[in-house]
Amino acid sequence: MNSLLSLARSSAWNRRSTLVWVVVSLALATALLWTLERLRHDIRHSFSQSVSGVDLIVGARSSPVQLMLFSVFHIGSVPQSMSMDSVHKLAQHRSVSWVVPLSLGDSHRGFPVLGTTPAFFQHFAYGDKQPLVLQQGAVFADTLDGLYEAVIGAEVARKMGYGLGQSITLGHGMHDHDHDHKGEADQADEHADKPFKVVGILVPTGTPVDRSVQVSLQALEAIHLGWVAGTPMPGGQIPADQARKFNLEPEEVTAALVGLKSRAAVFNVQRFVNFDEDEALMGVMPAVALDELWSVLGLGENALLAVSALVALVSVVSLVAVVLAGLNERRRELAVLRAVGAAPRHVLGLLTLEGVWVTCAGVVMGVLLAHAGMALGTPWLQQSLGIRLQLAAPLPTQLALAGAVLLAGLLASLGPAWRAYRLSLADGLSLRV
Repeated sequence: MNSLLSLARSSAWNRRSTLVWVVVSLALATALLWTLERLRHDIRHSFSQSVSGVDLIVGARSSPVQLMLFSVFHIGSVPQSMSMDSVHKLAQHRSVSWVVPLSLGDSHRGFPVLGTTPAFFQHFAYGDKQPLVLQQGAVFADTLDGLYEAVIGAEVARKMGYGLGQSITLGHGMHDHDHDHKGEADQADEHADKPFKVVGILVPTGTPVDRSVQVSLQALEAIHLGWVAGTPMPGGQIPADQARKFNLEPEEVTAALVGLKSRAAVFNVQRFVNFDEDEALMGVMPAVALDELWSVLGLGENALLAVSALVALVSVVSLVAVVLAGLNERRRELAVLRAVGAAPRHVLGLLTLEGVWVTCAGVVMGVLLAHAGMALGTPWLQQSLGIRLQLAAPLPTQLALAGAVLLAGLLASLGPAWRAYRLSLADGLSLRV
């Protein structure tokens, strides 16, 4: 058996100029499958780890996925608001430990602005219940003295080059300004009369928090004084200092994050929210909403995986084509092996092992190529999309895909090997005219 393995390896190496392209094709297909599976796993993991320790997300009745996407990921259209009275009533429920209101709808150079309370930095967590940590500075003060203070995410600070003490202005609505543009933005929709001071910068989290600006709920009320239905009233601008004299307690917010004293009470509180007689509200469990989201995205995932599988199939078919094309040239070589005592099964084993060697070389090269590509591409994915690829031990599904490619290579090699097995000694030694 060892001699047959050595002979198969030497035979494949002797025809390396032809087989190298098959190896490259298999390597690219394996790298694509390996990387795609890791990407699928880590994107799902990144989404599921974007919010942790939150038992319910409460907002106006709409689609659970829409509420989840906008309140946590800041994606999609602004849903209907919920009243602060409902927030206070929810906070008084005997099973509720804490409630953090969220108000969205404004932006800074394309980055979403999140109006909330200092409790957000205390209770919001990501990953395995990792808390938000300040890299520099402090949380904005929940007082009138700290009305125009802001805390920014790590990506906002990096892309815009902001530091502590930076003065920024907010825009009305979710605008898609160029993040890298550091000049003056369009003043038509900017609350330029009420600039904010950056007092804190968060450490990178790999979540949407990195791409957001956090201010107080009272601050959002202050910058919208003199605005009606999203439009500033002519001559109705109120100076920043004068805004402190008004009642800045919000009447409505976008949503609220809820933490419970016991996870066992989640369905009880959810029913309390869903059947509220004063307002049409909805309580969404983040894990359930994410599962619903992935059930929709699963079609796209499966399509990408199917395309990668087709690429691998084409590579395996190319292996069959190369081996079959070389059989006619190797008739005499195989006949000589038969003449010196090789049995038909040895010829079958030789050609099968050659195909296995080529497939193994392609798979190993593909795995190495995938890891090199992920190591080089992870910083870009982290900075641009907030996705971090884990250069960890292979996933069971990755190993299964690599095994499937190996099995496909083995099965593909059996066809040409069987044909060679059926060639007679006389056929190999006879001349064809």
